[in-house]
Amino acid sequence: MAAPTVEEPTTNKVGDDLLEPVSANLHDIESVSGGSGELHDYVVDFLEKNLGGDLKSLKNVADLLEKLREESKTLEEQVLTVYSSVPLKVSAVLSAAEEARSSLEDLLQRERLLYNMLQQHLQGAQPWMDRLGQTLGQVDTIERHMKYLQCVQHIEELSAAVQQCLMTSSVWDAIKAVDSMAALDTGLHQSGCSHLQAFLRETLGFWHKIIKDRLASDFEEVLTLLHWPFISPPTQSLAPPANSQEINSQLELLAAQLLALQTSDDLISERTSASRLGVSSAPPFSSASPLSQTPPLSLPIQIMLLPLSKRFRYHFTGNRQTNSLSKPEWYLTQILMWMANNSAFMEEKIQPILDRAPANINARVELCRGLLSLVQEKVASDIPRLLYDDTLFCHLVEEVLQFEKELRSSQSYPSVLPGLLHLLLDDATLQKWLTVEKKLAVEKVDAMLSAEGAWSSQYKDISDVDELKAPDCAETFMTLLLVITERYRALPCLRAQLKFLELQRELVDDFRIRLTQVMKEESRCPLGARYCAILNATNYISTILGDWGDNVFFLQLQQAAVSLGDEDVLRGLGLLEVGHLASLEGSLFEGLLALLDRLRGDMMGRLLDAVMREVKEKAGPYCQDRWLSLPSQCDQSTMSLSSSACPLMLCVRDRLLNLHHILSLPLFQLAWQGLAERLDDFLYQNVILSNHFNEGGAAQLHFDMTRNLFPLFGHYCKKPENFFKHVKEACIILCLNVGSALLLRDLLRESEERRRGGGEERGEEENPSPESALNELGVYRLAPCDVLILLNLRASWPGQ
Repeated sequence: MAAPTVEEPTTNKVGDDLLEPVSANLHDIESVSGGSGELHDYVVDFLEKNLGGDLKSLKNVADLLEKLREESKTLEEQVLTVYSSVPLKVSAVLSAAEEARSSLEDLLQRERLLYNMLQQHLQGAQPWMDRLGQTLGQVDTIERHMKYLQCVQHIEELSAAVQQCLMTSSVWDAIKAVDSMAALDTGLHQSGCSHLQAFLRETLGFWHKIIKDRLASDFEEVLTLLHWPFISPPTQSLAPPANSQEINSQLELLAAQLLALQTSDDLISERTSASRLGVSSAPPFSSASPLSQTPPLSLPIQIMLLPLSKRFRYHFTGNRQTNSLSKPEWYLTQILMWMANNSAFMEEKIQPILDRAPANINARVELCRGLLSLVQEKVASDIPRLLYDDTLFCHLVEEVLQFEKELRSSQSYPSVLPGLLHLLLDDATLQKWLTVEKKLAVEKVDAMLSAEGAWSSQYKDISDVDELKAPDCAETFMTLLLVITERYRALPCLRAQLKFLELQRELVDDFRIRLTQVMKEESRCPLGARYCAILNATNYISTILGDWGDNVFFLQLQQAAVSLGDEDVLRGLGLLEVGHLASLEGSLFEGLLALLDRLRGDMMGRLLDAVMREVKEKAGPYCQDRWLSLPSQCDQSTMSLSSSACPLMLCVRDRLLNLHHILSLPLFQLAWQGLAERLDDFLYQNVILSNHFNEGGAAQLHFDMTRNLFPLFGHYCKKPENFFKHVKEACIILCLNVGSALLLRDLLRESEERRRGGGEERGEEENPSPESALNELGVYRLAPCDVLILLNLRASWPGQ
């Protein structure tokens, strides 16, 4: 433990230096006090450090000893003080604890006394509490009975008010009283008074029906005077009635009163629907679930639809001849005609009344919605009866799709409201549609492939139109896929659209397999018209699918497939591929495009191999020409094509013309470029590297290539020599004058020797590199070693 410091005047520098280590080293002394040997060593080190070996410093020993004694005395006093204070603190704590225990016992005793007193008080007050509870229960019961009776009295008062208003023809007041009943019914919705609710609803329904029937009867009479409904297109020959102004006023009044009665009518309709659902295990229009999300029709429109509904049910239900499963177009067309015939009346007569009511209702749309409910009910009842007849089912689907198209376009029916397509999205119906769609597509593919003109193009005589030269079978197949797309494009469900997309991908893959089978049958004659037609078909389908991958509709389906995690569409794709689809970097047709590209590449390779077999056969004599013995250019008046090269050139020309005629433009571009590449390699290996050339032979080869072979490809590009780089650069080397050739050969040999010997390259200014020298001559493809081989093929060297 360190001693407390004391401030003293600094009179002796040496003494201060000795005091500092004393306090600092007390802890070290305690740490080594465990062993006498260690203590002895520590004391020796302490004296050596503070006194040293200087005899003059011994006079400070007395001061050092005095300081140590003072520190020892201080420590003893501190220990005694602490030791004497500990018992006092412990005794104080014990006394405080004893006092706390006594206080706690007192509190517990008081708590027991209070508890006993409270129990005695509760026992004494219990009879009073029981009597008070009974009294309060009786008061609550009487109060509820009073409220019940008040509610019954209020209902009777409203009923009497309605009766009085109807007797005095105060229709508006009667409607207000009925609305009050409807509001009271809504307020009692959570009540447990079932008999009161039943009484209120019966009363409300009774008076509502009376008012509604009276207004409906008057409204129908007015509509009859206005020649409603218009079964056929309205004509201008009908003269307006003499009291048209009065009729219009009455029409507006009745329509406004019916609209005011709408709240109670909706409430009664809701109660009726709920009771029907409670009795029936399933709603009658379970497949038309979107209808439940639309608001009910307004009362005036409901009444206006009654005569049309009667006509529809008369003709298209029961045993009438017009109710035929094979003729859905009859009732679909009839509904569209009624919409068109009555739309003008709705816009001119009814819409202004609704605007002044005011009611946020579109009269024409409401009429269409009401008529649409009739056809929805009819289609929903017919579909289950057609699931086992493919022909009738397909006809119904086609008619429904056409009806939906007409409804949205001609009648401008809002897209947010359901039409008929949701009826086709039921699981059984949708699966049937997919099955039939696939079956019919496969049958059509079989028929088109077996047709006589399946592999000919209908535009073969029109060159401007027929760039892709697609055969009829491929064009008909893609038209079939496009028709399928147009059929399911308008479906309101993304998952259903994705199912059709997967069907299309299956059909494309099946057609690719069929093309592969036919290609293998025709592979014996790869230059034939049918083989090239298959190649054109493959390229055509690949091109169309590539365009579809950038189409907005298919991009939206791609995003939907990723967001919904559709397993059928994303089957076999890893996380990386799915990420590419999500970022629109990929396409849903990538897998099919890869397979089609592989088939196209394989077929193109077979075709070029067949062309090269003919070319090699015709080039045999040309490869064996005596290039060493040909006369020099100066010995000939004019240069002409080598006679042995004529069959080769004619073969190349004919094949290029034939391929240009039967292949599509993109495929022909690939074909002639591939042929040029292969022909360049063949001539370089079998004509140039396999022979030696004198000056005349080199000139003749240059003439044959640049003036005859290259121009054959010049019809299809501006610089055909760029596709024959080996031959072109070999001709440059072989046709060099002797001096340039000698310098180039020496440069290449020196460079080769330095490379083999590992010597340092000399500066470019002293001797240019072989590559720069070759580039100056126009040689870029051939390596220096290849150029050296070509120079060794020259026979016209000095001294030879």
